[in-house]
Amino acid sequence: MAFDTMGVEQAYGGRYRPISEHGLIGDLHTAALVATDGTIDWYCCPRFDAPSVFGSIIDADRGGSFELAAEIPTRTRQFYFPDTNVLITRFFAADGVAEIQDFMPVADGPAEGARHRLIRRVLCVRGALPFRARVAPRFGYGADKHTAHLEGRVAVFRSPSLTLALTATAPLESDGLDVRSHFKLLEGESHVFALDQIGDDVEARSCPRAEAQDQAEATVRFWRHWLAGSRYHGRWREMVHRSALVLKLLTYAPTGAIVAAPTTSLPEQVGGERNWDYRYVWVRDAAFCVYALLRLGFTSEAEAFIGFLCERMRGSSAATGPLQIMYGIDGRSELPEYELPHLEGHLGSSPVRVGNAATGQLQLDIYGAMIDSIYLYDKWGRPISSADWEEVGAVADWLCRHWDQPDEGIWETRSGRRNFTYSRLMCWVALDRAMRMANRRGLPADLPRWRESRDAIYRQIMRRGWSTERRAFVQSLDNGELDASLLMMPMAKFVAPTDPKWLSTLDALTEDLVSDSLVYRYNPTASPDGLRGSEGTFSICSFWYVEGLARAGRLEEARLAFEKMLTYANHLGLFAEEIGPTGEQLGNFPQAFTHLSLISAAFNLDRALG
Repeated sequence: MAFDTMGVEQAYGGRYRPISEHGLIGDLHTAALVATDGTIDWYCCPRFDAPSVFGSIIDADRGGSFELAAEIPTRTRQFYFPDTNVLITRFFAADGVAEIQDFMPVADGPAEGARHRLIRRVLCVRGALPFRARVAPRFGYGADKHTAHLEGRVAVFRSPSLTLALTATAPLESDGLDVRSHFKLLEGESHVFALDQIGDDVEARSCPRAEAQDQAEATVRFWRHWLAGSRYHGRWREMVHRSALVLKLLTYAPTGAIVAAPTTSLPEQVGGERNWDYRYVWVRDAAFCVYALLRLGFTSEAEAFIGFLCERMRGSSAATGPLQIMYGIDGRSELPEYELPHLEGHLGSSPVRVGNAATGQLQLDIYGAMIDSIYLYDKWGRPISSADWEEVGAVADWLCRHWDQPDEGIWETRSGRRNFTYSRLMCWVALDRAMRMANRRGLPADLPRWRESRDAIYRQIMRRGWSTERRAFVQSLDNGELDASLLMMPMAKFVAPTDPKWLSTLDALTEDLVSDSLVYRYNPTASPDGLRGSEGTFSICSFWYVEGLARAGRLEEARLAFEKMLTYANHLGLFAEEIGPTGEQLGNFPQAFTHLSLISAAFNLDRALG
């Protein structure tokens, strides 16, 4: 039964903008979500994983926001300045047209980097429009007290852990907590609001109109110069390049890490408990990140991410094996999960969580993702070092001893460990790719042992991961349930994309888990995952489905499914983790994994179409 999202929205009095009604800006350290009404309702400072300053997307009353809008009824439209991450929100009224240009300059030095400057330029382009602004930060996820002190056109917000300065060319007024501004712009006029982090070494600094113009132009140049490195010139260039720009926005420059998403606790089911913190680095994303970046020509980003991952292998002491499933953006291993009961959650979807307890899970598939990413980089980027090869060999040796055990699997279930077929598949990938690297470069390796384990995994999947009754590969050994993760089998080169067993599996998945090109991960009723409620279709899996169809030679079906999937993107081409029953975006937003799978599907479908 479909969940009544519209009814929930009405119950909350229109206090929340839909997840899809947002654009993303950032400076390669952190990011902000800007709603289509001109409100910044998600911003963490100074890093992706820092406590929120503006968090009204997860609590409209206590989360805090930066509102900037016309004071008369308007229609709004939002778009990105072409080939950049500079966001423009336009306001159309009977008396005029105006726009907000939102961006975060990418710092060119340590001092400027410490500011994490967020700039909002308001320009009237036709007629005249009155505007209002309300800057209402709520530090520490809305739990920390703060003061607002006004000195001319500079407002300083102080909390125990963070101090921000707002400078403006418009007049400001403060009540000691929030800052407001009311002004009217005539055609050709503008105002600038700049929000900076300040501290002992960084003082408040004004941002006059000329400087804002210069920084806007510099930010446009930065993004266009970066995107010019793309080698993709296929049919879906605009969507692929937007996905690439999203991936770059989700990169933490100091370490090269890529976060899964910039948000926490945006619900997979409105009103439900499937709310998680995605502001960390999943090892699983590694192979997909490196594959997409290398395919597009972004070698330096792939190199930085590989460096981050290899550093995690060295000296790791995870209780579950050589690697944890995820890490902090700075490489830290401790990510304790806790709830914020004072926040109501997006549309009442509680609990709001910070941290992620899944970090302590055993997920054997991560080793396949990890070694596959190193294999791809060694093949298409630069040869890996001897030290990194030693770590790869140690992981392969560990897998030979530990692959044949139950785990929590790719979907991080909280219902106990099982013998997931996908986990076995990716253990096979890990050993297969390690062997390929050793053979191609003549590297020292215990090849007989690796081959014995690899072949044993293959035989186990073929015998116990295949259901003669379902005529399909199934979710776990000796089980009859289907799972969309198995769409990876031909992409991982475990089975030929035209193998009769795989084609039969593809048909079974289409019948059971696909709805108008959208793909569910699995059936939680038939295969309980330890959580209440249901969820939407997984956008990652939907793009995997497109690629599976393409590799199987069903090109018309693949192209139609891909084009349909693109219609579920938001107005800026961004995707959350899931799509709900009526086409709404669900889950953390935007999600890197989804955009990675979009790039892969577009690249391979384009190549197949010729």
